[in-house]
Amino acid sequence: MKSSVLSTELRQKLHQALTQLASIVVGKQEAIALSVACLLARGHLLLEDLPGAGKTTLAKAFAATLGLDFRRIQFTSDLLPADVIGFSTLDTASQSLVFHQGPVFTQLLLADEINRASPKSQSALLEAMEERQVSLDRQTHRLPSPFFVIATQNPLEQIGTFALPESQLDRFLMRLSLGYPTAAREAEILRGVSREAMLAAAKPVLSREEVLALQQATAQVVVSEALAQYVQKLLAYTRTSGDFVHGLSTRGGLALVRAAQAYALLRGESAVLPEFVQKVFPAVAWHRLRSVHADSEGHQAALARVLGQVAVPL
Repeated sequence: MKSSVLSTELRQKLHQALTQLASIVVGKQEAIALSVACLLARGHLLLEDLPGAGKTTLAKAFAATLGLDFRRIQFTSDLLPADVIGFSTLDTASQSLVFHQGPVFTQLLLADEINRASPKSQSALLEAMEERQVSLDRQTHRLPSPFFVIATQNPLEQIGTFALPESQLDRFLMRLSLGYPTAAREAEILRGVSREAMLAAAKPVLSREEVLALQQATAQVVVSEALAQYVQKLLAYTRTSGDFVHGLSTRGGLALVRAAQAYALLRGESAVLPEFVQKVFPAVAWHRLRSVHADSEGHQAALARVLGQVAVPL
């Protein structure tokens, strides 16, 4: 059932935004669609990739295309919570505390190499992500809206890193890997064709208000009883299959539904179809499930088995 949730103009602008993003981050259409779905579902994104995979380019392309304010934090071992959320100073004239906003006060934040920061600094960001506000010195400061975090980490780096605990990983709606560039794009890079020029030429396609309207429209995408039962069966299978140390929680199921609603909106549908749940399942479940299989290929195969073993509603 094609969507009546969006106006024709907004639907066209969303398509234009996806097209512009695909022209900058070439050959990664599905990763782009999932990343946009993550934003529309009011989630946050974790990118696990080797250096040079295009993580920073994706974040900058998002900010340029969606008309969002952009800040970047390079996470290091000596980064303090105040370097993330901000700090207060005493105004001697008024004898009151004055709050100085940290870089987290933006609409799109790139948290680069988040696993290099201490657990205390990680928690400062992750709590702000969850609450969408910062509390300091008995004062609460709301973060801008929309607020979207793209955090990156190198999966192969172990020395000098602090792995995010499972409870913190759950703050991310999706986990994605961009992987190596396509052969055509890699050849362009080797010839010196820079993505910086593409970024400089990018124009805002959507406004802040339109992004907020898209987020509101996402919440209106219909989830049928049959679809909810399908998601519940997926959750149940992860808990009993023996492939995972523990299964997906109800909170994980809600994340799956939200992501599928956003994906349905991108595909012009007014209701979630089972195929949309299947599309977003690996990105939503990857970091929430700990496989009994040691390698990533075994984990990927275990996730595929979940989708293969649970019957799709007709």
